[in-house]
Amino acid sequence: MPTLSESAIADLLTPYLPDPPASLLPQLSLYLDLLLKWNARTNLTAIRDPEEIVRRHFGESLFAARHLDSSNMVAGANTLLDFGSGAGFPGLPVALLRPEIQVTLAESQNKKASFLREAIRTLNLPTEVWADRVESMPAARQFHTVALRAVDNMPAAIAAAAPRAAYQLLLLAGSLPALPPAFSPQPLIQIPHAATSVLLFATRT
Repeated sequence: MPTLSESAIADLLTPYLPDPPASLLPQLSLYLDLLLKWNARTNLTAIRDPEEIVRRHFGESLFAARHLDSSNMVAGANTLLDFGSGAGFPGLPVALLRPEIQVTLAESQNKKASFLREAIRTLNLPTEVWADRVESMPAARQFHTVALRAVDNMPAAIAAAAPRAAYQLLLLAGSLPALPPAFSPQPLIQIPHAATSVLLFATRT
């Protein structure tokens, strides 16, 4: 029996994604149930209430996915790196809503990386898991967009992420962080029902 019905998930997502594709809801339901099952024995997220997980994790990630502009993604360059993916946010919701974007989840903690592999298998996604530090990737490897959300040390993470971002950084943050000189911020986008959380795109100049 699912923790939340698909209609309940759709209702909770309304402020973030008013008209979710019908195919998305069964996948989000599977993802939620798997996350709750694993979170009972492995600390994937401090948020344990299913409705709050849908709002905070799913909703905010899908809201970010809606705002990703694929018009500037040239053929073969529609790639996104989720830096410090944790339980898969925002990367997995991006992969579910925007299948044209090739997502890589970078997570150096073994238990979380194992969860991500199981989630990808369960959801039948072609997503890659990089189970190591981003700094250990081949130096030439870059992505159109590098996303950061709820990382432990945002300034250090931005410094490590910047060389990987060929076009832009996507930040879900509580405040405007300092950006590397090579990136210019776009106007902040307020995340629904999140008084202190904003969505920031910073484009390489």
